[in-house]
Amino acid sequence: MKNNLYFDFIADKVKNTLTIKREFLADRPLVWDCYTKSELLDQWFAPAPLTTKTKSMDFSEGGRWHYAMVEPNGTEYWGLTEYVKIQPIDYYTALDAFSNADGEINKDLPRAEWLVNFTDKGENALVETIVTYKSLSDLETVIQMGMEQGMMATLEKLDQLLLTLKK
Repeated sequence: MKNNLYFDFIADKVKNTLTIKREFLADRPLVWDCYTKSELLDQWFAPAPLTTKTKSMDFSEGGRWHYAMVEPNGTEYWGLTEYVKIQPIDYYTALDAFSNADGEINKDLPRAEWLVNFTDKGENALVETIVTYKSLSDLETVIQMGMEQGMMATLEKLDQLLLTLKK
């Protein structure tokens, strides 16, 4: 689906951050729900052809989302998000890490702090995600792992989901 929705992906190698700005053809409350409810996250939070499955989720300050991105052959890539601060439909902050199926953090892969801001852009929602890494090496690792292409493909899946939810 090609559209003229705003998209920007900036890697700042001085601040060790990724900034992803993306406009969605939906109102802010609906986009917020897609980012914060496991039954909706499971429908879009992985680049195709991967799917997402939630093992557990508690979207509250101090809560966690433990999930896997699953390849068609069944290979699972586990992640753990720990929610730090939540201001409903405006923003949340979280610590994100690679993990195993038991929720133990993989210390060999980068961990990041996420700030996800939700604002109105006319009738649409604009989401700005700022991902901060501890070092330039960590930032370069995730870039080499395909973070930009993965985010673009993942957000396109969210576009498709939003089309079905708005009907």
